[in-house]
Amino acid sequence: MSKPTCLPASVTTVLASAAFVLAWSSGFLGARLGTGQAAVPTLLLWRYVVVTAVLGASLGVARLLRRGRRARAPAEAARLAPRPRGPRAAGRHVAVGLLSQVGYVLPVYGAIGLGVSAGTTSLVDAVQPVVVATLVGPLLGQRVRGLQWAGLATAFAGVAAIVAGDLRSTTAPAWAYALPAAAVASLVAATFLERRRPSALPPGHLLALHSAVAAVALAVLALATGTVTPPADPAFWGSTLFLALVPSLAAYGLYWGLLRRVDVTTLNALLFLVVPTTTLAGAALFDEPLSLAGGVGLGLAGLGVAAVLRGESRRRRGDDDGPRRP
Repeated sequence: MSKPTCLPASVTTVLASAAFVLAWSSGFLGARLGTGQAAVPTLLLWRYVVVTAVLGASLGVARLLRRGRRARAPAEAARLAPRPRGPRAAGRHVAVGLLSQVGYVLPVYGAIGLGVSAGTTSLVDAVQPVVVATLVGPLLGQRVRGLQWAGLATAFAGVAAIVAGDLRSTTAPAWAYALPAAAVASLVAATFLERRRPSALPPGHLLALHSAVAAVALAVLALATGTVTPPADPAFWGSTLFLALVPSLAAYGLYWGLLRRVDVTTLNALLFLVVPTTTLAGAALFDEPLSLAGGVGLGLAGLGVAAVLRGESRRRRGDDDGPRRP
């Protein structure tokens, strides 16, 4: 009988990172499509209703399967079905859910609904790695190498060049560009809150809890604005299902999963790759502008991300091979 084989951890991380970039990019493109069919609270409410229902059903099936394995040791059973411990832990999960879901997604969709292009929105979103790199030292006790700083600066210059032309031709109000910045601040806060006190819950349980919190918060918002009733157009439900399965389930699941495998600076540097991905897809699907400056920006963004990842690799080798201090 042959032994089972599996992919090396490094290959798995690379594949998960590529899938994360594609899934996260689809959120901006899906928002561009969905906001043309319904109000933002309506679209997001039913998106999270679907997400919560799918995750709840999946976890329910998993629990039934575990009940059929009564021979497992109690310690293993506890490991398979972890729960938040105490009101403080539950409150932290609610806070992370509100920040990472409602606080991030609602401003992004609002900006795109007001006319900010998907590429421009993803550019502002890409500021997050710079903020994380600035705060990562004092808050998490991690050192950011000079190569990583240079890479982040190069990548930021690249993504700024991508949408320079779009900023001149947009019809969105100037204040709409503050919404993606608010989304960045919310996701940064959620990332640090989760990273400083990592949860024992697996990513699937975390995402289910966060989605339920988001559904409740968005239901309150939709009731207050009179936007609960969804349109009858099948295209709306097609967009809603896509947004529920890919940007919600896939992207956020990969985000929290990668957060446990790689350095927080490395993970957020991957958000730079979302910008060229979104820009190219937006040009192909929605005729969003793509200029020569945008092509130069694509190259700079790629070089910057490569530098950040190289710096992280060197830091990890230094941690593993360097002298141990008491």
